Amino acid sequence: MSHPFNELGIPEDMIRGLEELGITTPTEVQKKVIPFLLKDGSDLIAQAQTGTGKTAAFGLPLLTKMNPKHRDIQGLVLAPTRELAKQIGKQLFRFTKYTEKIFIEVLSGGDNIDRQTEALKRPTHIVVATPGRLLDLIERDALTLEFVRYVVLDEADEMLSMGFKKQLTEILKLAAMRRSTWLFSATFPEAIQVLIKGCMSPDAHSIQIDQTNVVNRDIDHRFAICKREDKTAFIANFLKRQKEGRGLIFCRTKAGANELHQELVELGLPVGVLQGDLMQKERDKVMRAFKKQRVQFVVATDVAARGIDVEGLTFVIHHQLPDQREYYTHRSGRTARAGKKGMSLALINSKEKWQLTELETKLRVKFNEFRK
Repeated sequence: MSHPFNELGIPEDMIRGLEELGITTPTEVQKKVIPFLLKDGSDLIAQAQTGTGKTAAFGLPLLTKMNPKHRDIQGLVLAPTRELAKQIGKQLFRFTKYTEKIFIEVLSGGDNIDRQTEALKRPTHIVVATPGRLLDLIERDALTLEFVRYVVLDEADEMLSMGFKKQLTEILKLAAMRRSTWLFSATFPEAIQVLIKGCMSPDAHSIQIDQTNVVNRDIDHRFAICKREDKTAFIANFLKRQKEGRGLIFCRTKAGANELHQELVELGLPVGVLQGDLMQKERDKVMRAFKKQRVQFVVATDVAARGIDVEGLTFVIHHQLPDQREYYTHRSGRTARAGKKGMSLALINSKEKWQLTELETKLRVKFNEFRK
């Protein structure tokens, strides 16, 4: 019997690695992207959210296009944050468990640059990088992009919103010999359109993943009506009843995240905080504690939570609903991974109920009231 990934064109040795990771059925984005990239491989613009399986969608075709016999960098993946870059690097490495050896190097800020320079002296086929660190290493002559044939821009909208426009333009100029650029983005603001015009073919292939396939069906969507001044007490009571359950609490602002974190710590709860003003060292410390389960819960802002990949989270709480629909999908997608169930709980006041109705319509989900 033929394997679903085999039908998309993925080679046997790679499928063996996928099966070991429990990846047996292609997601919507994988079904649409993989056959195109394997067969055609020209410029691609894909609209897809986090949590839709896009790393495998671009990663598997990218790996098949590498020539392991050449020691030069042939593929480049750019990501907005260090966590996401590491996550992509880890996934690509896992996909190659049974293939001919393809060497992948992750280059991101916050890690020792001299160690990265040393690592690049070895054969390297694919580089996964954050834009700033990549340019620092190019300036040091630690690597060249002249043999790069494929460039992937992952979460392109996030890279632009984080101020990487100039760096991206510069990197794409340096990778002038590339055969194609594959761009993945959840949203398409004006700045993305400008970037696309400047670096991609006018007849680039476009793929849009239907919004209704974006939300994981294993998530139980709930809401609780709660006044602003009662939210901390509500969250504290909820966390105290969790036993082994672990999760994330999302706040819209850095100040809000810090304040809630402080209040929960004072109530004796094992909570960490992730927000944009943290130094990389502090951020790593929180992530390590969370992954090793020394900290049971983390309060986070949307941008600071980019690239978080912690297995076994049973819930996420929205202290306030996010401004953008994509962020709701992104936040909720942190729970109910790998076939497990999870809950996404939104705290709202009675005037915000219309926002839930809008989310229900757009994402085709159903919100039920949370009963204590």
